[in-house]
Amino acid sequence: MFEPMPYLEWIHGRPETVTHDLGSSDLRTDRSQGPVVPSPLEGLADPTNSPAIESAIAAEYGVDASQVLVTAGATHANFLAAATALSLADGDEVLVERPGYDPLVHTPAGVGGEVRRFDRPASSGYPLLPAAIGEATSPETALVTVTNRHNPTGRLTSREGLASVAEAVAETDARLLVDEVYGPYTAESRSGGAFGGVTAAGLPNTIATGSFTKFHGLGGLQIGWLIADESFVDRAREVFMYVPSVAAPSRALARRFFAHRDELVADSRAHLRRNHDLLASFVDGRDDLDGEIADGCTFGLVEHERVDGDALTEAALEAGVLVVPGRFFESPAGIRLSAGRHPERIEAALAELGQVLDDL
Repeated sequence: MFEPMPYLEWIHGRPETVTHDLGSSDLRTDRSQGPVVPSPLEGLADPTNSPAIESAIAAEYGVDASQVLVTAGATHANFLAAATALSLADGDEVLVERPGYDPLVHTPAGVGGEVRRFDRPASSGYPLLPAAIGEATSPETALVTVTNRHNPTGRLTSREGLASVAEAVAETDARLLVDEVYGPYTAESRSGGAFGGVTAAGLPNTIATGSFTKFHGLGGLQIGWLIADESFVDRAREVFMYVPSVAAPSRALARRFFAHRDELVADSRAHLRRNHDLLASFVDGRDDLDGEIADGCTFGLVEHERVDGDALTEAALEAGVLVVPGRFFESPAGIRLSAGRHPERIEAALAELGQVLDDL
């Protein structure tokens, strides 16, 4: 139990040590860890008589506050989701998408789950295939885990598509966990809620998790959430008692965020659009790279025509450029490129990476 998580161990501390960061996927304009108040929230007025964070998140996602559990980030939420699902199910099997995000494989194993995998086929663009996922489940399946957007490729599944997956896994009484930290990554707002993105919140037998870290660039708050039916959330709250709680100052700053929600979301979406254009243009303009940056997304999986992901990562690091080896996403031939930082920094980073590629 609780085996090391290779990706988290590898990435820890690296963004702060490089000149050019094309590895971090959160939309954060600076890397400063100094101020108590994150820069997007500095100087903004605190609300008066603001609702509880649970109520604000519930309103954002169109659910009841009883369906929301506030957590110390999305990793915490996913841990609670896996532990809770396993505690409620007769079986101990957890199905996780492949390729996928390394911690989503290790976390359910760490709390006693027997992890099996199902494929998002590369040949058709990494879709979620409800029929195939349903066939992979069994009476022993407690949980099926996916990401939306898909990490590492950036593919976005519609709410209707997620509903079809939820229906398929319900045939064996399993639950669907959708990690939605990248759900708001859309060039245009698709809805009035879910920060303009796609969400599975409110679907039957479905757990949706998210946080302030990626789209909002507020990772320092360590605020996330789990949204599910009330009975699941009640049980998750009991499991929550075994792990650290959410700091009161983070809750206060989260309330400040919601008091200025519209302008902060608009700022993040403008940042996203600019960086998407930069990264997509770069990848499209390189004959030696094979891959795609999905519309409205700022990260993606790409492969070089001559070298594998590890070799390209090492060459980039020697030039002060951070990219993520694809082996952490079960795609060793490639790398994950992410454009999260300020657009000017991304322009400089891509120029340097272009030079690295030219020199290979």
